[in-house]
Amino acid sequence: MHTRKSVQPFEVVVTRLAAAPGAVRASAALLSDAERYRARRFAFDRDASRFIVARARLRELLAARLGVRAEAVEFEYGAYGKPALSRRFADSDLHFNVSHCDDVAAYAFSCGQAIGIDVEAVREISDADDIAARYFSRHENATYRSLEPCDRPLGFFNCWTRKEAFVKALGDGLSMPLDRFDVTLAPGEPAKVLRVENTPGDSSGWRLDSFCPAAGYVAAFASQDRG
Repeated sequence: MHTRKSVQPFEVVVTRLAAAPGAVRASAALLSDAERYRARRFAFDRDASRFIVARARLRELLAARLGVRAEAVEFEYGAYGKPALSRRFADSDLHFNVSHCDDVAAYAFSCGQAIGIDVEAVREISDADDIAARYFSRHENATYRSLEPCDRPLGFFNCWTRKEAFVKALGDGLSMPLDRFDVTLAPGEPAKVLRVENTPGDSSGWRLDSFCPAAGYVAAFASQDRG
């Protein structure tokens, strides 16, 4: 008999991915054959181990909220690869999303609402200005370029994680052009959707939150706003 944990409107769980051999073996035992096959396709053992541990942890977190064994959790995938619970669990109305960077993993859960999450290590990258010019909206790129050089790495990854979380919540992946919506990005400025196509952010039906999941990292999650 498995006890079902109640789900709050929004939940975020952050964990470190322990990649010790014993932890990886125990985690692999919880995965499906398809997931184990996917793990074998990684070029580097470290990446495979992190995938195994991250997916097992997702199964454990979902199992606790569904009242089933972790091995019994079943997934299906959208056209752009976004995982969701299989139709067997449709009555739960449980939505989830996951992101991990290095050994930091962040899991988001919601009841009845689409949700997306993204986590990145804040760092300097040589082509950040080019990426911003290509993928940020005109407003975002102007804001990014107005930042002091020391603030640009955080501003860049504030923008990137917020945009990625938003498109993951939509379920459309990068099929939605990133310049069709604006988000805040300046360090210290609250996370917010400013515009979705021709709709002001306050009327878009979406909310953004940003947080620090670990030292040197930034994360964001997007969800439908119930108002």
